[in-house]
Amino acid sequence: MATRILTTHAGALPRTPELTGMIRAKAMGAKVDEAQVEELLTKGVRETVQKQVETGLDSINDGELSKSNFMHYAASRITGWKMREYLQGQGPEPLSITARDRTKFTDYFRDGRGGFASGGKEGVAANIRRYECVEPLRYIGAEAMQKDIAHFRAGLEGVEGRTPFLPAVTLGVIEHWLYNEHYKSQEEFLYAIADVMREEYKAIIDAGFVLQLDDPDLADGWQMYPHMSVEEYRRYAIVRLDALNHALRGLPRERIRFHVCWGSYHGPHEFDIPLKDIVDLLFRVNAGEVSIEAANPRHEHEWQVFESFRLPKDTKLIPGVVGHCTDFIEHPELIAQRLERYGRLVGLENLMAGTDCGLGNRVGTPLIAWAKLASLVEGAQIATKKLGG
Repeated sequence: MATRILTTHAGALPRTPELTGMIRAKAMGAKVDEAQVEELLTKGVRETVQKQVETGLDSINDGELSKSNFMHYAASRITGWKMREYLQGQGPEPLSITARDRTKFTDYFRDGRGGFASGGKEGVAANIRRYECVEPLRYIGAEAMQKDIAHFRAGLEGVEGRTPFLPAVTLGVIEHWLYNEHYKSQEEFLYAIADVMREEYKAIIDAGFVLQLDDPDLADGWQMYPHMSVEEYRRYAIVRLDALNHALRGLPRERIRFHVCWGSYHGPHEFDIPLKDIVDLLFRVNAGEVSIEAANPRHEHEWQVFESFRLPKDTKLIPGVVGHCTDFIEHPELIAQRLERYGRLVGLENLMAGTDCGLGNRVGTPLIAWAKLASLVEGAQIATKKLGG
């Protein structure tokens, strides 16, 4: 049984501008010096692992340094799609994780303003890129996955007493940007994605790491379909979660972490679906750990959900007690207060301290990101003492 609150984070960590530029250029199809990319990744992952150890985090990863974003990373590991471009207003409208907010806050989103996870406010593109599935999907990411594993293993040399994890996207996230033009039904399409991504999930677990499943789709999909009622949306979500469990069949539950957020974009979030309406669905997944947003102003109050909802047996809750939505560095005492609320409801032994989402490039500078994580560790120590650990 745990005697203290362990600490972790949601995935993305800061990387150098040089590496960021090369990873983004590569994702957009530009030619880059692959040898230089490998050198920068090897060095960057080693430094990122060491920085997490020095900060005092218990469960650590590679910082997701090799990935530009969910879409580009997943697209590079799956084949069976084509990218088509449509002029603004002349093609199918893309789904938006801000759709419900846009119906009210039109002035905020006008002319393309209203940022996504990067935090910036983006201009309107001249055209829309649409990725379309046009033939059977196949996994082509084995080599890239093994490179990620190799970089992480090299970075972990000499590191002891830490639980290593690697993130991977879920099929619901892929469905957000990859449109089905091949399979007979959307459900058949989902299970095809599940079978493809299973290879990546299994590779991470076979490498000896915890698999973190990043699934903003479970919560932010609600914004994408403004016409749906809560019950209709729950039925939509259950189909996708059952397909995800199909991908996880036979994999050890205790080595799987499920991370959910509400999209992480910087914006109003007034119409986010409440946690109480989907909390049972979070624990439908075959995962021994569940990570949720719990620090931002729209969701911090939802610790109260666990006054009535009971965690399944042998399941840990990882509330985000440090946020990406502000450059303010949370005080350790505030973090401790947030953890105490959860600890008194779910038990210290069932609690880990985490972040709302990956801090990566979502806060002002790398120094701020690392300061937030240091405060997270200190706050967990304070809360542990107050909870009798």
